[in-house]
Amino acid sequence: MSADDDAPDAEADSTPADSPHILSEQARGADGEVGAGDETGDGGGKGFHAFWADVVADEIEARDPDEPIVIKGGVSPSGVAHLGNFNEIIRGYFVAAVLRERGHEVRQVFTSDDKDPLRKLPRKLANADGEIVGLGEVDAGALGRNLGKPYTAIPDPFGERESYAAHFAALLKADADRLSIPVEMVSNTELYADGAFDEVTRTVLADLDGVREVLSEYQDKVDGEYVPFNPVCSECGKITETVTSVDLDAETVEYVCTDMDVGDNTIEGCGHEGTATFREGKLPWRLEWPGQWDVLGVDFEPFGKDHAEGSWPSGVDVARRVFGTEPPVPMVYEWFTLNGEPLSSSAGNIVTVPELLELLEPAVLRYFFALHPKKARDLDIERLDQLVDRFDRFERAYFGEVDDEDLTAFAERAYPFVVGRADDPPEEKPVRLPYTFAAVLGMVDDPDFRERLARDEGHIPEDASDEVVEAALARVEKARSWAERTGNEYDYRLQTELPDADFDDDIAAALDDLADFVAAGHDGDAIQSEMYETARAHDVEVSDFFAAGYRLFFDDTQGPRLGEFLGELERDYVVARLRREA
Repeated sequence: MSADDDAPDAEADSTPADSPHILSEQARGADGEVGAGDETGDGGGKGFHAFWADVVADEIEARDPDEPIVIKGGVSPSGVAHLGNFNEIIRGYFVAAVLRERGHEVRQVFTSDDKDPLRKLPRKLANADGEIVGLGEVDAGALGRNLGKPYTAIPDPFGERESYAAHFAALLKADADRLSIPVEMVSNTELYADGAFDEVTRTVLADLDGVREVLSEYQDKVDGEYVPFNPVCSECGKITETVTSVDLDAETVEYVCTDMDVGDNTIEGCGHEGTATFREGKLPWRLEWPGQWDVLGVDFEPFGKDHAEGSWPSGVDVARRVFGTEPPVPMVYEWFTLNGEPLSSSAGNIVTVPELLELLEPAVLRYFFALHPKKARDLDIERLDQLVDRFDRFERAYFGEVDDEDLTAFAERAYPFVVGRADDPPEEKPVRLPYTFAAVLGMVDDPDFRERLARDEGHIPEDASDEVVEAALARVEKARSWAERTGNEYDYRLQTELPDADFDDDIAAALDDLADFVAAGHDGDAIQSEMYETARAHDVEVSDFFAAGYRLFFDDTQGPRLGEFLGELERDYVVARLRREA
């Protein structure tokens, strides 16, 4: 969900019954993988659950909602559609999937709050492929000339969609499609234009004193003259906050286009005095959010912790005291950091779903969000191998190969949803190459050589079908992309042909002795240690000996920890290369 200018000026404590922290007491397990489990891990029970989405589904079912059950998320379409924006889509997906498994009809919607005004220029944007670009690479003037206007009234700076808002929404829809999440994108602008907000707007403007009383508990700026409706100026197209009169019978307001303060900056109004219908403006955020619950019939909505003690309690009050409705089941989630720092478009610390899917399988990304939402996590691109290793262990636990009761309970319940097969749970464990080993194979361009190395290390069964082999080796290109993105120790290319290199007699003799050591069957750690011993035995500088090895294998003077790397390769290949045999 998003927020516009109605940031909390004053906050009120919510009552325990209205708390969005419905999962606070559910988290257990050192790594946060498990919610609260019952003895069976069965999602249909009303006791403890191994998967947090079952806890939320219980809360929704307890209200006996009409069907379809509506699950909502939302965002204001500004800047880059990054992984943080995707939080609510994927959190909502797990709850929707659990409810569908229980036999319910579910409608998952995601609102683009695109009638909000553009308040400042974003520093970065994302193109249609999800690639992050700077403003210098697009028509930045399309944005700069339209500050203060609704996102749907601003041209797409890429020149591809009908508006900036449509471009942003298309990115999020494409992200959902990439992860096979069925979500319906809903435009706030279209809801207003179609009259869906007419009754909500009338309710607000018909009881200004009552609305002011509610909002004044949360915002200092609300006074006896405050009219909570923001028309779009018919002269300049900007949003204005100054309404001078309301005509309920005509469903119109009179307004003056005045300046809008945005932090230390001001977006100038044109001074025009005009008339706008209820469909030619919008409600402020603190009314619009609970208005969406009413208009769309929302039963559940997740949101970040920034809204838990600000927008949420005011939304609860507005829903009950203004609209006479009950708020949906809430769920607040912890933010995650990226590389140890908060996600920030302005600071450039963001990553998009397409960028991550170049490095990970979709199931691994879904797994990250399947972990308990109340535990803060860091998505460290440098150590992405650790996330993949945890997913692989989670997968093995589902197939009964891990001696961990809590993890197994969580996996047995959550894994079918993570791999998108709740209706047809997998019966056979996929062949997975360890991620760092896949990165090692990524140093090799020859696909046949990759397969031979993987089979030699026992990672691909002898009887594996061509389809299984292809699926297993697909991880190689992702791990190779990870190595290239991070510039880590796997970002080198193994030479399939013997490089043209001459060595002096001492180094040549040392290489031959090392070849004999490798041929004897020692592992990578032993080879690494032996390289130092062999260099000293031949009175060769250790750095020169390693440089010779890098030249033979990478046609370079540096590379990964060489001994450990050689231990991952096919032994006969390593021995022949050390002996300089073509």
